[in-house]
Amino acid sequence: MSKFFALLLSAILMLSSVSSWAESPSTSLHLEPQAALGAYKGLVEDHLSGVLRTERVLALTSEARSARWEAVRPLLERFRNDLTTDATVWFMLPDGSYYLTDTGQLSPQNLKDRAYFPRLMAGKDVLGDLVISKSTGYRSVVVATPVMVNGAVVAAIGVSVRLRLLSELVEASMKLPRNAYFYAIDHDTKIALHRNVERMFKTVSEVGDESLGEAFRAIMKNDQGAMNYTLNGKKMHSIFQKSSILGWYFFIAQESQGVIDEPKVIKPSKRKKR
Repeated sequence: MSKFFALLLSAILMLSSVSSWAESPSTSLHLEPQAALGAYKGLVEDHLSGVLRTERVLALTSEARSARWEAVRPLLERFRNDLTTDATVWFMLPDGSYYLTDTGQLSPQNLKDRAYFPRLMAGKDVLGDLVISKSTGYRSVVVATPVMVNGAVVAAIGVSVRLRLLSELVEASMKLPRNAYFYAIDHDTKIALHRNVERMFKTVSEVGDESLGEAFRAIMKNDQGAMNYTLNGKKMHSIFQKSSILGWYFFIAQESQGVIDEPKVIKPSKRKKR
């Protein structure tokens, strides 16, 4: 790898870890709720976007463009060791076969049946897909980028980030009150992140009931807002924002003392034009 790429890679790896998990005062609901929600969403976006930025730099190296595992392996192993969250880094070939930094060998599995595979082969990045890792069985989010040579995809570099560890990092940073929760759901209302990690990868309907799932699907027509609902006998008030980067909806919810009879969506007020 050239000296330029070596220095650039080192800088990006350092910025990815420092910007996402800097030693700054913890966010909590004692702050303005919308600010806390924005900080939570930004924390996750910055971490995963930082992974993607590093992958893009690696994809430009001669080692990756050679499409040879032994050539790119040292770079990917260093990348894995520098990641803040424990994750599986893989190097996929156009036939769906892939190598793992965990084992240093070709996996017996194949990624051709993954929903994100056609996008990678079309030369597009993947950011936010939820999967059960074939190699580890962990609930993970995929961050991947294609390796291009003369306009053709010759390989792909991917990271399967463990969502449990990502949730634990958010928990350590947010310092929410005991009666408050953070969570994020994808477009299918599948829970990607949650303060109660056992709820991850369940749908809202599976955690509550079908009517609650319908209520959440209804609010997903909005990019931000607030929602009152009841879950397991607890009256909850939540605020949410959609991530344009991940396509997830980020929530902070807190038990409410008020009366909540039915799920209710509170849309954000529109500012008057001056």
